[in-house]
Amino acid sequence: MSQYDTQVAIIGAGPAGLILGHLLSLAGIDNVILESRTRDYVEARVRAGVLEQASVGLLDLVGVADRLKTEGLVHEGIYLQFNQQRHHISFGELVEGAVTIYGQQEVLKDLIGDRVRHEWPLIFGAEVQVIEDVGSAKPTLRYRDKDGDHEVTASFIAACDGTHGIGRSSIPSMRTYNHDYPYSWLGILADAAPATDELIYAYSDRGFALYSMRSPSISRLYLQVPSTEDLTHWSHSQIWEELSLRLASTGFEVTTGEITEVGLTPMRSVVSTPMRHGHLFLAGDSAHVVPPTGAKGLNLALQDALDLGVGIIHAIKGRDYEDLDGYSDRCIARVWQIQRFSNFMTSLMHLNYSADEYQRQLQRADQRGVSISRAEATSLAERYVGRPLDDRARSISKWFV
Repeated sequence: MSQYDTQVAIIGAGPAGLILGHLLSLAGIDNVILESRTRDYVEARVRAGVLEQASVGLLDLVGVADRLKTEGLVHEGIYLQFNQQRHHISFGELVEGAVTIYGQQEVLKDLIGDRVRHEWPLIFGAEVQVIEDVGSAKPTLRYRDKDGDHEVTASFIAACDGTHGIGRSSIPSMRTYNHDYPYSWLGILADAAPATDELIYAYSDRGFALYSMRSPSISRLYLQVPSTEDLTHWSHSQIWEELSLRLASTGFEVTTGEITEVGLTPMRSVVSTPMRHGHLFLAGDSAHVVPPTGAKGLNLALQDALDLGVGIIHAIKGRDYEDLDGYSDRCIARVWQIQRFSNFMTSLMHLNYSADEYQRQLQRADQRGVSISRAEATSLAERYVGRPLDDRARSISKWFV
């Protein structure tokens, strides 16, 4: 068994793990990223693609935003549609902000490519099997790859390895809150030019639909279906027909094309606390999951990584542990705020299969509220866009070498 030492061991080459690795490497802090999957697999996974202002600022801060600025689609609003009536939520008018449409897999390609160019340690096909001694000053993990078994000791371990990763199972006395929605999203990727300039969230008596995009020639669309839905029951023509019905509005037609991917996304919420035990820290999906309606999962993972990166940099470079000690509490407070918004967006736009008339009327009242009240529309816009990257985050650039 080979053995080596590093300052920070990061498990998982998703958004949180890669951004954390970039922040630490730029600050001259030794770190290694261990990813159980292959590079091809990681870069091919199609995931969320809506970046808040702070996420764009963070990618720019670590020097990987060139392609994003060229290819990303800047949106200054979204459309909310209720029973064929479409309403525009103008971010530029309400909060002077915007989001950027840029696929998560593209973010990962940029981060991985930059890390490889710098020759910062990144090991694919590395399955972490054991994490030990996280309460000590030098916790240890063991992983296996094509070359055999290896042991790594580190000052800190960051588990960014998802809901089924070893990181979360290594924290004793963890409390987890779960909520499963009774529906899922049937999602497609299609070679079809988007028929809209901005995302459309559509509620109808047939169920929810979302019209999104990945580029000027590729559309990403979703349909609400029961959580028990069987994808084999849906032909491509049936999917297009249902999308057209749910997105129907005066003068609007869905642009069709070849469907290149079909998948089912469960709708669920998970919050696990604490996000720290000793020198082991959780970030991203290893600690929380949000329904995709609010477009927050990727952004929340990046915020975790930034918060953890700031804390570790202060601890190692400045010998100040106060910021790191507050990591879990800060993150959990932010997670619950995002859970609240994601639940609001989900409840606002989805057909509740089991709702009574009282619940339906409350939903309609919420829909009317964001349609006619500037205050309610502003609140939605502010939470959707998020805040710009703050000075606390930018301040760590003084440590960059």
